[in-house]
Formats: sequence, structure tokens, C-alpha cells
Amino acid sequence: MTGSWEGRRLHFIGIGGAGMSGLALVCHELGATVTGSDRSLSSYLKRVEDAGIETFVGHDAANLPDGADVVVSTAIGPGNSELTRARSEGRRVLHRSDLLAELCSVKRTIAVAGTHGKTTTTGMLVWAMRKLDLDPAFFVGGELPGVGPGGRAANSGWGAGEWAVVEADESDGSFLVLDPEVAVVTNIEMDHHARWSGLGELREAFAAFVSKARTVVEPADGSGPIATAPAGDPAAVTQVVSGFDSEHPGPAEVDLIVPGLHNLIDARAAIAVLMAVGVDPEPAAAALRDFPGVKRRLEFKGETRGTRVYDDYAHHPTEIEASLTALRGLGPERLIAVFQPHLYSRTKAFSLAFGSALALADEVVVLDVYPAREEPTGPFEGVSGLDVLRPAADRDGATRTWWAPDLDAAERAVEGLLGPDRIVVTVGAGDITSLSDRLVAPEPIADTESDTSAYDDG
Repeated sequence: MTGSWEGRRLHFIGIGGAGMSGLALVCHELGATVTGSDRSLSSYLKRVEDAGIETFVGHDAANLPDGADVVVSTAIGPGNSELTRARSEGRRVLHRSDLLAELCSVKRTIAVAGTHGKTTTTGMLVWAMRKLDLDPAFFVGGELPGVGPGGRAANSGWGAGEWAVVEADESDGSFLVLDPEVAVVTNIEMDHHARWSGLGELREAFAAFVSKARTVVEPADGSGPIATAPAGDPAAVTQVVSGFDSEHPGPAEVDLIVPGLHNLIDARAAIAVLMAVGVDPEPAAAALRDFPGVKRRLEFKGETRGTRVYDDYAHHPTEIEASLTALRGLGPERLIAVFQPHLYSRTKAFSLAFGSALALADEVVVLDVYPAREEPTGPFEGVSGLDVLRPAADRDGATRTWWAPDLDAAERAVEGLLGPDRIVVTVGAGDITSLSDRLVAPEPIADTESDTSAYDDG
């Protein structure tokens, strides 16, 4: 495998993203000459630089090395200067999903898809399989503590084992490029409205995703793509494991250190997968007991003035409800949620549902929308975080709401809410994560760079 990558030159546009950085690091490990660019600094970009990969902050056609193929994600627009040069010169341009599929083609692949929980479920599988000495290759859309060189966090690695465990992205349909032996679907719900016209089209895509697998692991409640597919649909599936949801305890007792029913459900999904590849349920469950969680998934960041500070990537109403319910279970005297909506399209579609979910907190601070790859024009003109704040304020008189259009305003609002036996959680897929660092730092951090590339799909 290593020899086929030596001599290859790859340039990643958006190399600081969670998915792109993982691919770049593995290609570098396998012997390719890798370079890349991103519009801003991030922890992912730093990890790439630390590995000895040449990177550029900012995009310029001059960044493109001679003879390099170009790797892009869906979020890279056609007007990107580096991509424009590559196409004008007839360079080979690869979508990140094509490169991922190429890497996985030499392994037996477990691909984890779903609207919610796919990052955590993928991380759980990587954690358990490493503890069980299966040493998989892995590609996770988040940072998993303890699995990188020297015990550091990592989002990818090229293990010596026969399996690859990958997070499969439905946001742009790119999960359909993969050809997994085991396909996992955690759940199916509308999220990416700019890509999918409705739930029917999304379900059809998930059915196509699992149709190439030999084993499909889906929820036990009958909501998975196999259970809901019309009779007679062609598929190569030889085994369907419907083994997890909130009502079914599963084949083994699961005791986790990460809180929340949603994490327990993800663990049951992981155990069902491990059983499908030949692991007995008891050792599978035991391997998950000390799973530390993926960064930005209810990540505990520290304490300030008696308040416990958490950070969470939740950017969909269902995810916010699950996270706030889990934190409420920790018994705080007051629960404070600081939410940054992500994408104008998602904010417009879910404004009422966001307000309802956030009303589970005692105090809600809402920021303006983190636009990522979208512009507030056309159908999104006038969309703002106020569209979330208003229904949150109207939902329940017991919930107090605060408008904070930017991070500095949010920090000031939260500072006045801190106190003993309280929990504050920063919520969203944008740069809201930096606020949790500000709150637990000895001194406020003036300009913390986001750990979320502006090009990442969320």
C-alpha cells in the first residue's frame, strides 16, 4: 500500500477542515507529498503543520505546487483561485470522498452514516477496536483523544489491521461513493436542506448507501433504510442487524463515563457493529467503558466561578435537545445554553424547533448566524439569530433569553450568569467553541481562532 502513494503529489484546498485534514495526514503517512491551504488557522491545521506538511493560510493560485493533483470538498466554490488554476492547467481534481474511497479500497470498511451521532459512533468503534487489538485505519469527523501518536487526539490514522472505520457524510451525498462491507445508519432526519429536497429523497439516498454493503446495522425501531425500503428493492445485503434504540437494552450492559441517553444509543450501535464483525458483546461493551468522548461532543472544558463549562457541536434541534437533556441530568442548579446558529438555510428551516429545544435551559444566549459557506441573500435575506431567540423567549416563561450578536457580547452576557452549581454549554458548529476556552482561561482571550474550518460541512 505504501509504495503506491510514494511519488504522488496532492494539494488539499481547505486542508484545515476535520475531514480534509484527516485525509491529508494519512496520505502523508503513506508516502505522498502533501501540501494544502485554508482560509484561517485551526487546531486541525496546526496538527497538519506539526506533521511536516507545508500549508498556506489564505488562498492564492501561487500556492498550487507543480505537478500536484488537487483535492477539494463540496464546500470549495468554483471561483477558488487555486481550483481555477488547477482546472485551467488540466490537473486532476479529486473530491475528498473519491480519495477516501481509494484509501478504503484496500481495507474491509465499516462506514457510519446518519443525521445524528455518526461522529461519536465512529469514535466509539475506533476506541473499542483499538482496545481489542484490531488496530483499524480510521477517519473521524472530530478529534478523538488518546488515539494519535503519543496518546494525543487525532481524527485519522492508518492502522495495521484489516478494517477501516470511516464517518460517512450525507450532507452532500458523497457517502454514496463509498463501498462498505458494513454500513451503519444511526438515524435519518432532515438537516441539509440545501442538498436534499425532502425526507423521501434523503431516505432513498440512505437506501442506496446501504445497498452495496453485506451487513447493515440500523435502528431497532424500524426507522432504518432497510426496514422502510419498498419490498423487492435490489440490494446485495446479506445480513441486517436491527440492534439499537432507546427502548432496547441490547445484548450487554453498557456503562459509560460520557453522559446522556444519546451516547448510550450510540454505544449500542457500536456494539451491534462489533458483534457483526465477530466480537462478543461483553468484551465489546467493556472496551467502551472508558470511552472519553469526541472533542466538541459535550466536552467538559473546565470550571469558572463554580460553573462547569461544556462545549458541544450540536447544530440541529434534535441534537440540542439531547445535549441539554444530558446536562440537565447532571443536576445543575441552573443550566445556561449559549447557541450560535450554523448556516442561514438551517436557521430558516428550524427556527421554531431551535427555540423549543433551547427552552430546556434556564438561560439562553443566542448569537447571530455563523454563515460558513452561505450568504444572507436571496431566500436567506433577513435571516438572523433573532429568528431563534424569539421562539425561545416565547416558548416558556421560565427561560430567560439574551441576544448577543457576536462572541464578545456573548462573553459579557455569560459572565453575568456564572455562579456556584451551574452549567454553561456553548453550542453550535461554528466558532462558538472559542467562547468556552475564553470562559475557562485565566484571562479572556481576545482573538481565539476557530477549530472549525469555514469549509467544513456541518
